[in-house]
Amino acid sequence: MYIPAHYKNENLDEVRQFLRDNAFGILVNQLEGKPWATHLPLELHTGTDGKEWLVGHVAKANPQWKAFSEEQEVLCIFNGPHAYISSSWYKEEEVPTWNYIAVHVYGRIKMLSEQELLLSLEQLIDKYERDSDRPIAMSELSVETMRQVRGVVGFKVSIDDIQAAYKLSQTRKEDHPEISRELERRGNANQCAMAGLIRGQSEA
Repeated sequence: MYIPAHYKNENLDEVRQFLRDNAFGILVNQLEGKPWATHLPLELHTGTDGKEWLVGHVAKANPQWKAFSEEQEVLCIFNGPHAYISSSWYKEEEVPTWNYIAVHVYGRIKMLSEQELLLSLEQLIDKYERDSDRPIAMSELSVETMRQVRGVVGFKVSIDDIQAAYKLSQTRKEDHPEISRELERRGNANQCAMAGLIRGQSEA
C-alpha cells in the first residue's frame, strides 16, 4: 500500500488496538489465477510463543479456502473511519481530499484443527456477547445447533508485515478546528468518528 511518510503509523500498539476494535476485515488471496476476497471477522490473537496471528473462518461452500496454502502470501485489509474533506474548510485555497484509516496485514495461512476452530469460535462469541443483556455462550448451544460448525473451515494468518495508513489531515493542523466542526455538523457516524480523531490529534 502506498503511504506518504506523514500518514504512516508505526505505533504498533496503536495499530494492534485498531485491529481489535475493527476486526471485520477482508481476506484476499489467489484462486485459479484471480484475486478472491471474503469479508469476515479476523481476530488478533497472540500465541503462547508471543507470535501474533489473525484468526478467522470461512464457509466450506466458499471455494476460497481450497486455495489456502502456507506457501502463498495473503492480504488482510481493515478499514476505519473515513470522510470527505472539503477544502472550503481550509484557511488557504487547496484541493479537497479524503481522510481515512486503513491497515494492511500480509502473512501466510495455516489451517486450524477442529479443537482450535472451536476455541476460536468460543472466543469470538464471548467477545461480542460481552455487552449483551442476555449473552449467548457457545457451551449452552444445543448439539443440533453446533452441527453448523461442520460447515466452516478455520484458519489463522501469520502477521509478517503490517502497513498502516492514518490520513487525518496531519498537514493541515491550523485547519483542524474548522475541519472537526464541519464534520460533526454533517453528523454521520464516519464523519463524527473522523472529527474525534482529528481533535484528539490536536490535543495530544
